[in-house]
Amino acid sequence: MVGVIWVIQLVHYPSFHFINKKDYEQFQDFHMKRITYIVMPTMLIELLTGVYLILSGLGEEITFVISMVLLGLIWLQTAIFFSRIHQKLTLGYQKRLVDSLVKINWARTIIWSGRLIMLLLV
Repeated sequence: MVGVIWVIQLVHYPSFHFINKKDYEQFQDFHMKRITYIVMPTMLIELLTGVYLILSGLGEEITFVISMVLLGLIWLQTAIFFSRIHQKLTLGYQKRLVDSLVKINWARTIIWSGRLIMLLLV
């Protein structure tokens, strides 16, 4: 997910500003459906394997446990902020919302990157 989130942060979300405004609702609908095929299975696998490792006793190291807390934070941010913003954007382009999306996505990008570093230390 770290690679995916960096592409989304640096390329995908900023490109929302360049979509033809009359086609924006269709674009956002397309984006939400298609990105789900990539992000949802990957996030679920990340979550389920982490939970499995903790329950099986293989994920007892503190860095792993902290990385799972960070993953929970990512899920929470996604549910609270990102789903809502994307839903609003299905009604049409709003510069302020796209700017907000890019700005607040830095938190997920940094957390996911930090999580990777923690997992490499386990």
